[in-house]
Amino acid sequence: MKFEEIITDRLILRKFTQESFDAIYSDMSQEEQLDILGLNSIEKLLEEKEKYKKGLSTYNKKFLYHQLIDKKTSAIIGWCGYHTWYTDHNRAEIGYELFDDNYKGQGIMSEVIALIINYGFRNMGLVRIEAFVDPSNTASIKLLKRRNFKKEGLFKHHYFHNNRMEDSIAFALLKSEHN
Repeated sequence: MKFEEIITDRLILRKFTQESFDAIYSDMSQEEQLDILGLNSIEKLLEEKEKYKKGLSTYNKKFLYHQLIDKKTSAIIGWCGYHTWYTDHNRAEIGYELFDDNYKGQGIMSEVIALIINYGFRNMGLVRIEAFVDPSNTASIKLLKRRNFKKEGLFKHHYFHNNRMEDSIAFALLKSEHN
């Protein structure tokens, strides 16, 4: 299977879509699935397959994300992309994560998010990119502000996480305001 990739000095960004997962789960062995998804246990693979079975996309909502792969080690170190893409409305929610704390504080996500924002506006036809952040996640808030996202408000009890409802700060970046 051939993946679309974006190459930087330090990283390979491997694009995943609904069609990617269709091929992975129908054409690859369990061992190949673990490897390509960067998972370390059958339990994690079963969790991911369950998400897939429940429907990653609908008629008007899709996702598109990129795995972040360290070029030196070939390790999958995180992801960045759009986990909620409203195709009818040309807007999407951006998300990102580094899996290993050893990679944090090196400017990796600043480098990656710039590419993913440009990809969204240029390749996906987005006119609005949204982000919802835990108010205590100061690193993420700083990252979004550096990329010119504007704070739009506070959503009370917006996400269920760790067995409790959590608030989110809403941010957005409009194509017309993007440099």
